[in-house]
Amino acid sequence: MLATRKITLEVPAVLLEKAQKASGAGITQTIRTGLELVAASRAYDQLLGMQGKVKFSRTLGELKSDR
Repeated sequence: MLATRKITLEVPAVLLEKAQKASGAGITQTIRTGLELVAASRAYDQLLGMQGKVKFSRTLGELKSDR
């Protein structure tokens, strides 16, 4: 099991209500989902930065012929 931390945070009530309504979850799961989205967006930005910089050793035709 992953280590967890208990934290206290202050957020605007309206923002929390909107986020909970959008997620359909309780406070804890809504916050976790938000943190996961922030972490994923960073990884996505890094992938976008690599766009066009990765060289593949096989052509698209070779990959399709493997099927």
